[in-house]
Amino acid sequence: MDNPATADILGFMKYDSDVVIVGGGLNGPALALALAQGGLDVTVIDALPQDTRGDDDFDGRGYALALASQRLLAAIGIWSRIVDNTQPILQVKATDGRAGEGPSPFVLEFDHAEIEEGPMGYMVEDRYLRRAFLTAMAEAPGITHLSGETVVAQDTGAGGATVTLASGRSLTARVLIGCDGRSSGTARRAGITRTGWDYGQTALVCAIGHERPHNGIAHQFFMPPGPLAILPLPGNRSSIVWSETHANAKTIQALDDDAYLNALRPRFGDFLGEIHLAGARFSYPLNLTLANSFVGDRLALVGDAAHGVHPIAGQGLNLGLRDVGALAEVLVDARRRGEDIGAVDVLERYQRWRRWDTATLALATDGFNKLFSNDNSLLRGLRDLGMGAVNALPGLRRRFIREAAGLNGDLPRLMQGRPL
Repeated sequence: MDNPATADILGFMKYDSDVVIVGGGLNGPALALALAQGGLDVTVIDALPQDTRGDDDFDGRGYALALASQRLLAAIGIWSRIVDNTQPILQVKATDGRAGEGPSPFVLEFDHAEIEEGPMGYMVEDRYLRRAFLTAMAEAPGITHLSGETVVAQDTGAGGATVTLASGRSLTARVLIGCDGRSSGTARRAGITRTGWDYGQTALVCAIGHERPHNGIAHQFFMPPGPLAILPLPGNRSSIVWSETHANAKTIQALDDDAYLNALRPRFGDFLGEIHLAGARFSYPLNLTLANSFVGDRLALVGDAAHGVHPIAGQGLNLGLRDVGALAEVLVDARRRGEDIGAVDVLERYQRWRRWDTATLALATDGFNKLFSNDNSLLRGLRDLGMGAVNALPGLRRRFIREAAGLNGDLPRLMQGRPL
């Protein structure tokens, strides 16, 4: 392998690293760790300063990690750093109804005991996951983490990729990876357009404490304005992702904490006893956005930079980690074969692997949101019967459970718990 700043085999470009990753959130560090384990030199460009990452205070944000994602985190050395602060998801219950009226009698229940592999997934707080990534990157040979830096220009060509930072510094690499979110500057500068639409919904996100234990059960309550997800955190706490129309969400988010809880209570119900806020409150407009190409000239997009989907199935981060596993496998295998890891045929392997999966899930979540986020009596009856039918068929139910756990499809080696 070439060391940083050595000439490539064609002799006309010197590289600061094999790969430059733009974006220091979660997918960027995960990809950096996977690639570094595969022997590649990686630079991560992180717009946020180091002291704003890995805060010890709980801010209310958490993530649902599918079992396959947990395996990837274990393979890249992250899981052992966070496992003591995670909550297994043992059951999922989905119901339909209206705020203040309680759920429909038709309940779709998934239990982890129906599959052999273990819990369907885990909940982890944002603070623990980010801190683990920061520590792991600092300890990993082959990773350079540049915090508080932004990219203002990029250029890609036959020889490699060059990025220019706001500080004036330039970096070169064999391949450039955009992990910089739904408004990806990496994609925009490459001329990659996007397809998508607004859902007319905003997600209200917070964490609550409650009197009664959740017993590791995640709840999805489908209401006409949008779904309410109640996801178990360690202790008597749960993460809330609550979708409302833009207008309703704006009004609710502007309320003080007591009024906010009063708006949540008829939607939440009393099955966990009295509730209180256990962190900050956030709101995010919801839309579907798909990059029209996941790759470009010596460039690839990962996570939300490639695809942003509705949170109805909680698959946003899991989709990104699938990208991480697939791209790391493609690049590391190409390097071992002596190929140019930035060559178009190499990057196209990644696009062929991931594009169909992400498009299918995007359309599925879009369809589910449209089916459930309405008050049409005919559709209500059909979806209640559908949930009841799935719940009554063990084989079909088991398939849904494996899908929720991320175990179906063409999984990258890291998501199978295997090394690169």
